[in-house]
Amino acid sequence: MIFAFSVEQDELRTSVRKFLEDKSPEIEVRRLMDTLDGYDPLVWKQLTEQMGLAGLAIPEEYGGSGFSYVELIVVFEEMGRALLCAPYFSTVALAANLLLASGDESAKIDYLPALASGEKIGTVALAEATGRWDEASVLMTATRSDDGWSLNGEKSFVTDGHLADLVLVAARTKAGVSIFAVDKGASGFTTTPLSTLDQTRKQAGLSFANTPARLIGVEGAGWGALAKMLDLAAVALAAEQVGGAQQVLDVTVQYAKDREQFGQPIGSFQAIKHKCADMLMEVESARSAAYYAGWVAAEDGDELAVVASLAKSYCSETYFHASAESIQIHGGIGFTWEHSAHLYFKRAKSSELLFGDASYHRELLAQRIGI
Repeated sequence: MIFAFSVEQDELRTSVRKFLEDKSPEIEVRRLMDTLDGYDPLVWKQLTEQMGLAGLAIPEEYGGSGFSYVELIVVFEEMGRALLCAPYFSTVALAANLLLASGDESAKIDYLPALASGEKIGTVALAEATGRWDEASVLMTATRSDDGWSLNGEKSFVTDGHLADLVLVAARTKAGVSIFAVDKGASGFTTTPLSTLDQTRKQAGLSFANTPARLIGVEGAGWGALAKMLDLAAVALAAEQVGGAQQVLDVTVQYAKDREQFGQPIGSFQAIKHKCADMLMEVESARSAAYYAGWVAAEDGDELAVVASLAKSYCSETYFHASAESIQIHGGIGFTWEHSAHLYFKRAKSSELLFGDASYHRELLAQRIGI
C-alpha cells in the first residue's frame, strides 16, 4: 500500500478543482440551493459525460473507468471544498457502492452503466423515522407474490430521493433485511422533498404503497452489502469534510491577515493565532485519517470498518469545529447571510449527523475492535 498520491492523481485534483471553481462558485451554490432539484443538469452532464467522474471507480466491465477509491477521495475532497450542488454523492458513494457490494452480477450489468455515464441518478433509502442507520432500525416490509416483490412503508432523510431514477431500498422480509431496486415513477411510489438545515444537499421522504420492486442479491442477506456501503460512504463523506474544513481554514486565515484592528492585523493577536493553529492541527489530522481510510477502501482491506468509523468521527468533529471557529474569528460579518461561513457551518452539521454522529461512530469503533 503506497501512502502518496501519484502524478496522475494530483493532475486529477487540479482538473477537478479548476472545473469546480468555474462551475460551482459561491454565487452558483446560492442559486442552486434555492431550487427544488438543487443541481444544474448541464453541469451534471459535463461532470459525468465529459469528465467521467460518476464512473471513476466503477469497473470497466460495468461501464466505468476502473480507478480506485483513492481517486474518489480526491474528487470528494474537492467537491466538499466547493460545496458542489449535484447528486454525485448519492449516485456514487451510495447507489454505485451498494450495487458493487451486493454481489448481484445481473443487477450490476443492468444498473451500473447508466449510473457511470450519468444517464441515471441513483440513491439508497435506508433510514426511517428514527433517523438511525443500523440493521435493527430497518422496519419497512417487502412481500412476495406471484407477480414479484412489493414494498410498503416509508423512508426518511434520503439524499436526492426526489431526483433519483433508481432507488435502492432496504426492507425487511421473513428472511431478514434485503435490498430492492425501485425505478422512478413506479406505482405507489411517492417522494416528498424535505426542508433541511443544509440546503446544498437535498433530502426527501419516500413512501411506498404496494410498490413493485426487484430483489437485489440474496433475500435476507442484504445487511452485509449495506454495512459495507455505509463504511465506504463514510470514507467518502470524511474526504468531503476535509475539503470543506480546509476551505474554511484558508478563508479564515486570509481574513485574519487582512482584517485590522487597533492598527494591526487581527491575526497578530494571540487568541486568534491559537484558534488558527488549533484548526490547522485538526484539519491536518483529519486529512491523515480520511486519506488512510481511502487507501484501505482502495485495497478492500479487512480494517475498512474500523478506519471508516475512525475517519467519520474525527472528520465530523473537525469540520464542525473549524466552521464554528471561522464564524467567531470573522466576528459580526460571520453571522450574516451574505457571508459564506454559514454555508459551510450548515454543511458541517448535516454531514456530522449523516450516517451517525461522532459519538455513534466512536461506539461503533469500540465494538468493532472488541472494547
